[in-house]
This record gives sequence, C-alpha cells and structure tokens, in this order.
Amino acid sequence: MKIGILQCDDVRDELLAEHQNYPEMFQELFLAEDASLTFETYRVLDGAFPESTQACDVWLITGSRYGVYDDLPWIPKLIAFVQKLFKEKRKLVGICFGHQLMAEALGGQVTRSDKGWGVGLSFNEVSHHKPWMQPTREKLNLLVSHQDQVVDLPNASEVSTEVLASSDFCPYYMVQYGEHFLSIQGHPEFSPAYSKALMLSRRGSIPEERIEAGINSLSIKPDRELSTRWLINFLEHRESE
Repeated sequence: MKIGILQCDDVRDELLAEHQNYPEMFQELFLAEDASLTFETYRVLDGAFPESTQACDVWLITGSRYGVYDDLPWIPKLIAFVQKLFKEKRKLVGICFGHQLMAEALGGQVTRSDKGWGVGLSFNEVSHHKPWMQPTREKLNLLVSHQDQVVDLPNASEVSTEVLASSDFCPYYMVQYGEHFLSIQGHPEFSPAYSKALMLSRRGSIPEERIEAGINSLSIKPDRELSTRWLINFLEHRESE
C-alpha cells in the first residue's frame, strides 16, 4: 500500500535535527507497524499537489500551524482535492489540521476554540467501535497541539458521519465520514519528547499553566501504536466498500 502524505507544515527549524520533519515522523511510525508500506510526500503548503487522486493508494493529511480559514492559496486547493477524494471514495485520514480541513471540506465548521490551547496528552472515550478498530479499546489517549476545533459536523443528510471518540474538551475528536474518510484531532506521530519541545517553543503563545499541565501529562504513555494500527486497518479495510 502506497500512502500519499499531503504535507501542510514543517517542524520548526530549531527542532528538526532532533525530531525530524512530519513526513519522516509518519513514515517511522507506520513502518514500525507494517514494513511493507511505501510513501510519497507532496508539499501542498508549497503548492505541490498530486497530479491525480489515484497517484497513491491512500492518502494522509498532516497537521499544520495554520488554520483552515487562513487566507493561503494552497488551502482552497487542498479542500477541492479532499472533496474530489470523497466523491471518488478514495481512502483518506486527517491528523489535527487535516482532521479540521476534512470537516470543513465536507460542510462542517472549524473555529478558534474558546477552550484555549490543547497541549500534552488528551484523554478520550471511544463511543463507537468499528470492525477495523482492533485491538478494541475503550479509550484513545494521544498527544495534541491545537487551538482550533471542529465545532459543527457536516449535514448528516448529505454526509454519513460518526463520532468515534470524544472528550469534554474536544467533542469531535475522532470522526468517520462514510466508509472512506477518517480524521483524528490528536497526533499519533508525536513523541512525548517532541510534544514537550513544541510546547516550550511556544512559550508566550500558550499560557504557562497550560504548558505545565501539558508537560505533567507526559508521564502517561500515549496510544501511538494502537492508533497507528487502527489507521492502517482503516486504510486497508474493504469489507463494505
């Protein structure tokens, strides 16, 4: 299976040497679960888009420091690409910004949350279990770094939508659209070390008490391997397609 990575941001220059860039994070994460996977990266943030929705078997949208509402030329183009993927029933997963952009592309709404920054480990309840969610778990705890949130889902009469995991802080944490789109607000590709470094690099933007709580949460292991296994299972799942 060839995964097309739609890259929407770069790791900060001062963190690159130790933590690598986002495509490398995802590749390392996925290959640890399935060494047969291959990848192609498209720097959509630079306007470099795939020539076709069929250039790769499945697709993944990374996180980003940008908002889906930012006035950047590549964002409407990415929304149009996502809408085409949905129409053609191509498999896509979205992470953080990707999660938000998928909702926006399908008719939902994303805004800056009045709950403030989500950083460190997020704790979420799994409310619905799908066949690809093996091994089964009742919780999904992943590292996060976001201010924006999905606040309205697409119209259910137009897009089949299921919320699979949520919390009080983030009600729409993991969402499946139809049989082909899956999005998660959390970052399975983040290591605790990178999460800490990112929080500290954003001092001045994130309140100190939120950073302190986020760093303290890193004593608990995130569900990186579980979420990666679920993502791979979803991308490979063909039962009802």
